[in-house]
Amino acid sequence: MTRIATPAIDTATGATAEVYAQIKKAAGSVPNTFATIGAHGPAALKAVLQADGALAGGSLSKQDQETIKLTVSKVAGCDYCVAAHSLLGKFTGLSQDVLKAIRDGQPTGDAKRDALVHFVSKLVRTSGTVSQGEFDAIKAAGYTDTQLVDISLAIAVTVFTNVFNRINDTAVDFPAVA
Repeated sequence: MTRIATPAIDTATGATAEVYAQIKKAAGSVPNTFATIGAHGPAALKAVLQADGALAGGSLSKQDQETIKLTVSKVAGCDYCVAAHSLLGKFTGLSQDVLKAIRDGQPTGDAKRDALVHFVSKLVRTSGTVSQGEFDAIKAAGYTDTQLVDISLAIAVTVFTNVFNRINDTAVDFPAVA
């Protein structure tokens, strides 16, 4: 049971109903986290969706975006987002073995992906300026300055949903992962 009450999606009006309609059109349904955020903060939900839209048109592949989002979610301990990004990662073509390796903090067999997981994990686990060595390593893996901007945005959006779901204890409506 979630902590924040969420009215039935079909009772939404105004800005919330508009956002829900956009989500339904794109995804077929409104995930629980979006339903609750939209019910109480439609502007916040719009901002998340706009940020995801910016990422979709950005410099990172869909697989890299889901790698980042899954990594952040695992570090944060957000079971909702781990389940969601495991499924979404599968839809981008990441194999179950790669997704499990990301969740377990193990090598994926792809040096560039492993560098991304390491870099993102380091960013979300620590504070302060990233060391020159960490910066050099992500650049040596092939990530550009533009991609570093998009990596930062992907982390920021994921942190928001992770924190919200941890506060709300959002009921997971994606296939659970071990």
